[in-house]
Amino acid sequence: MRVLYFAWLRERVGFAEEEVTPPAEVATVGSLIAWLRGRGENYEAAFVRPEVVRAAVNQVHAKHDRPIAPGDEIALFPPVTGG
Repeated sequence: MRVLYFAWLRERVGFAEEEVTPPAEVATVGSLIAWLRGRGENYEAAFVRPEVVRAAVNQVHAKHDRPIAPGDEIALFPPVTGG
């Protein structure tokens, strides 16, 4: 599974993307974020407020309850504002 990090998530994690193999019980975007958060201080800092993190699965915006699968591309980014 490829995970992409954008904006301040990238800054806090320390890199723009990585390949991960989460355990089988990580089956949704939200559970992926929770699993990532437990991987170290940099991840904890990035996901201290997981409810504000937005996601896209295979380039389609997704909510935290969206199922994920091996081989998916998951993009994680902060809220976007415009004007």
